[in-house]
Amino acid sequence: MNRTTLSLIAGTAALAAVTAFAAIDSPSASGAAAPRAAARLPVERTSLLCPAPSTSDVADTAYTSFTPVTEGAGSGGKARLQAAVGQSADGTDGGRSKGGKGAGKKSDEPVLTPKAPGTPATAETSGADAPALVGTADGRFASGWTVQETTEVAVGSGRGLLGVNCTGADTEFWFPGAGTAAGRTDYVHLTNPDDSAAVVDIELYGKDGAIKSPLGENLTVKPHASEPILLSTLTDERQTDLTVHVSVRSGRVGAAVQALDDKAGGDWLAAATDPAGSQVLPGIPKDATDVRLIAFAPGDDDADLKIRLASPSGLITPAGHETLHVKAGMTTAVDLGDVTRGEAGSLFLAPTDQSVPVVAALQVVRGKGDKKETAFIPATAAVGTRATAADNSAKGTTLALTAPTGTATVKVTASAGSEGGTPVTKTYTIKSGTTQNVDLPVPAGLKGTYALTVEPVSGAPVYASRTLAATEGGVPAFTVQTLPDDRGTVSVPTTEQDLSILQK
Repeated sequence: MNRTTLSLIAGTAALAAVTAFAAIDSPSASGAAAPRAAARLPVERTSLLCPAPSTSDVADTAYTSFTPVTEGAGSGGKARLQAAVGQSADGTDGGRSKGGKGAGKKSDEPVLTPKAPGTPATAETSGADAPALVGTADGRFASGWTVQETTEVAVGSGRGLLGVNCTGADTEFWFPGAGTAAGRTDYVHLTNPDDSAAVVDIELYGKDGAIKSPLGENLTVKPHASEPILLSTLTDERQTDLTVHVSVRSGRVGAAVQALDDKAGGDWLAAATDPAGSQVLPGIPKDATDVRLIAFAPGDDDADLKIRLASPSGLITPAGHETLHVKAGMTTAVDLGDVTRGEAGSLFLAPTDQSVPVVAALQVVRGKGDKKETAFIPATAAVGTRATAADNSAKGTTLALTAPTGTATVKVTASAGSEGGTPVTKTYTIKSGTTQNVDLPVPAGLKGTYALTVEPVSGAPVYASRTLAATEGGVPAFTVQTLPDDRGTVSVPTTEQDLSILQK
């Protein structure tokens, strides 16, 4: 092929790229129609990270994987979860740094391999040696892939029900609600899914501001490995309410806080949604005996917030807790008591005047005396297009939906059961400013567990959370997971060649 031909080919390719770009970015000056709106298409690959479930020898953990059936997702692909044991890119055992589980182990065998979208897949493990998991899904399994990790601990610190929705890797996380007080044992679990090491900083903020913790700087998480970092080893200060900020200098990680109490059980504290002037914390159990709000303003300005409870009848102001002042750089906490008073409820925080970004979470207690159990509800983003909660049973599951700014219509689908059953769908109307614990659809002929998929149909933004509850030895054990958008679809611009641009 001669140089003239090559030049012609290169010029034609460049021309095609220019004309396609022009068709996207610049409507014709002659009055031609603007480009069509970007289409939303299913993602083709998803990764999820599950932290090591427990250090208790009497822990029983269930993993539940589910991918909703998504139009346009194709027919190929697979999903799998396998242990994060420091496996290096060349296939050798990369090891784990001090404190990590799975040291010296090498395993390519998946813990869980789903067979088809639309039906949950489950796996179980027990004891203290279960490692963190790294999961990948592609093709028809990728869009909306959800994995729930649920652990029952019969006795000891953090006894009760602990649950976490496995999440993707990121570079920044906020955890208001952690603690280093006497009786608390809180770990930040960091999991690196990539082939290169990640470098992470952990910053702690208490009631008086930033806490010096040089041991939290430049932490290395090896490739395909997970590290549990005990918060009390990062500082000598013992504080009931801390905000933990995880920032990644290089690479990316998954992060979650395991908060364990010697007397009041414990749960996973998932990362709160990004700092914002208004925050929604959905799905406080109606029988909560104590609710504690923890907030933090990461910027340079103080925040003044209105506190509103979205009840079944509308927005109300908790008596004695109309507003909350959050000093910049300091963690602020307030006890709201039994704020729901036997009804479903969600907390809505909004600026009284100037909007100042904050992060927030709730520490929720059920039961009394030595029969107390604790869970956390971080502020969350709206459901968006779709959200899914896996590992539901016919009894003990509660789905809370709230629409703080306007009335909304929501479709909820109960999937087939993991061992049998037929999907069922119901539609609900959530009135403005209210929270509803909806009457859940349950698959006909259910066997095993099932997934709930929430899809807003019309109206204002909807926020959601799912509660799992079980009574164990008289303790009202429970865990709460919020349901933000599953990011199962992505906007893809529609392009076309427009040669008319060359005539200008």
